Amino acid sequence: MTRYIRHSSALCALLLLALLVNAARVQVVDSASLDGNAANRRPAIARFEQPRGDILVDGRPITGSKDTREQLRYERTYNNGPLYAPVTGYASQMYGTTFLENAEDAILSGTDPMLAPLPLWNDVTGARNPGGTVETTIRAAVQRAAYSGLGGKRGAVAAVEPSTGKVLALVSTPSYDPERLSGNGRAVAKAWRGLNGAPDKPMLNRAIRQTYPPGSTFKVVTAAAALDSGAVTNPDAPTKSPSPYTLPGTNTRLTDEADGCAGASLRHAFQWSCNTVFAKLGVDTGLGPMVETARKFGFDGGGLRIPSPVSASYFDPTLDKAQLALSAIGQYETRATPLQMALVAAAVANGGSIKAPYLVERTTTDDGDVVSASGPRTLRQAMNPGTAARLREMMTQVVEKGTGANAAVPGATVGGKTGTAQHGIGNSGTPYAWFVSWAQAPQEPEPSVAVAVVVEEASAERGDISGGGSAAPVAKAVMEAALKSARQDGL
Repeated sequence: MTRYIRHSSALCALLLLALLVNAARVQVVDSASLDGNAANRRPAIARFEQPRGDILVDGRPITGSKDTREQLRYERTYNNGPLYAPVTGYASQMYGTTFLENAEDAILSGTDPMLAPLPLWNDVTGARNPGGTVETTIRAAVQRAAYSGLGGKRGAVAAVEPSTGKVLALVSTPSYDPERLSGNGRAVAKAWRGLNGAPDKPMLNRAIRQTYPPGSTFKVVTAAAALDSGAVTNPDAPTKSPSPYTLPGTNTRLTDEADGCAGASLRHAFQWSCNTVFAKLGVDTGLGPMVETARKFGFDGGGLRIPSPVSASYFDPTLDKAQLALSAIGQYETRATPLQMALVAAAVANGGSIKAPYLVERTTTDDGDVVSASGPRTLRQAMNPGTAARLREMMTQVVEKGTGANAAVPGATVGGKTGTAQHGIGNSGTPYAWFVSWAQAPQEPEPSVAVAVVVEEASAERGDISGGGSAAPVAKAVMEAALKSARQDGL
C-alpha cells in the first residue's frame, strides 16, 4: 500500500512540475507572441482603462479623455482639433497614433518607467501609472494666426524661434478633427475611409511631411554659398549675367519677370528675384560649394525629429551644369519641407547658426514632477556670421522696397524672400507660392520668429511676386502674432 502511495505522490509531483514548466513557458517564452496576438484583447483593455495624459499649449490642455463605460473605456477628445491636428496627430483605438500622440505615447499612456515613483515599482506591485503631461512650445496665438491666414487653402506654415529652435506654430490645411478617429465603431471606420480618400489629403501634415520645390526662396541658400565660397565678394558689384540666360550645354533660355536683371548685382538680383543672375551664380559657385552649403542648411540630412519625424529635404549632389543652374533657383529636383525653409530663414536671423527645432518643452507626471525637459541645442553652422549679416540686410530690403512688401510689420524689422515654384509636366501645375521671413521687434537684440509659408493654390501672375501676393500676408499675420506674444512674455 505504501508503495502505491509513493508512486501516486511521485506522479502528482511530476504533473505539478509539468504544470509549472508549462506556466513558465507561457509567461516567459510565449508571452510576447500572446501579447501581440490579434485575438488577445487584454492589452487594448488595459491601455484604455484609464484616461490618457494631456498635451498642453500655453499651459492649457488641447486634449482630453471621455469615459464611454464600454470595454475600451476611455476615448481621446480634442479641443480645436483641426487647428492642432498637425501637432497632436490622433490617438485611435482602431488605427493607432501619429505625431505627438505617437512620439510621446509612453508618457501619455502612463507606460514610461520614468513615471513610476521608484525604479521597478510597477514590476513589483503590478500598478499602472496615470498618464503624464506633454507641454508643447506652440504659442496658441501664433498657431491661430497661421491657420486663419491660410483660410482653408492647401498649404502649410512653420514658425520657429531662431535663438532657441522652439517651434511656435505648425499648421497644415485643409485639416481634420482627430476626434473622429478616437473610438472603435462604424462611424470611426467611415471617417477613416473618407479622410484617406479625400482628394485634398487633410491628414497629410504638409508642414513636416510634405516636400515642395522651394522656388526662389532657395536663393537664400545660393547667395550664402556664393558669399561663403568667394564667388561673390561684393554684393553691390555688377555681375556678368545675361538676360535671358542660356542654360549651359542646352538651347534652353531662362528669362526674368523683373526689369534690370542683366548684369545686376547680387543685392539687386536678390531684391527683385532675378532668375538669370542666380542660375548663373549657382554654376559659377560650383557644384561642390552648393552641395556643401545646402547640407549645412539641413538638406540631404535625414533623421530630424521634433520629436515627430520630419521628411528629408533634398538637393541633388550629382547635377550637371544646366541642372545646377535650375537647382540654384529652387527648381529641378530640389525639394524642401516648410519647416526646413523656416530653418533657412532662422539661420539668417541667428548669425548663421541653426538651432535644433523642438516641439516639446517638457514632460511631467500627472502631479507636475518633471520627467524630461528640452532646451536650445546648436544643430550646425550654416554659413559665416558675416554672410548671415549681409543676407539679413538683403532680406530686409526685399520687404522694404522689393517683392516682399506685403510682409511688412509696422514698427518691426522684417526680412523676407518670395518664391514661386513651378511643378508638373512642362510646369503645367499651378505654381506653389512661398514666403520665408524673420521679424525683430523694436528694442529687441535679435529676431524672435522665423516663418515659412507655402500656398499650393496660389495664382502666379508675375513669377516670384505671387509669393509676395499669396504667402507674404500669411507670414505677416504670423509674425505679428509672434511679436505680440513675445512682448507679452517680457512684461
